[in-house]
Amino acid sequence: MSDPKKKKVPMEHFNMSDFLRGQASRIITSIADEDKTGFVLKNGKPKAVIMSNERYERLLAAGIDINEF
Repeated sequence: MSDPKKKKVPMEHFNMSDFLRGQASRIITSIADEDKTGFVLKNGKPKAVIMSNERYERLLAAGIDINEF
């Protein structure tokens, strides 16, 4: 279970247009380097979630396979 005292931080949001304007490398590098997750928005609506590989590996190690949901 998660610690109820731990402060929850909302995920960062990235616009699809940023990816289309050549910012994909910067965004993905930032996500990976800072071990974060983030929403990808299109027209202001969440379309996808991106996360660092390290975070994904921790989920798998904890028995959570996001591909099963």
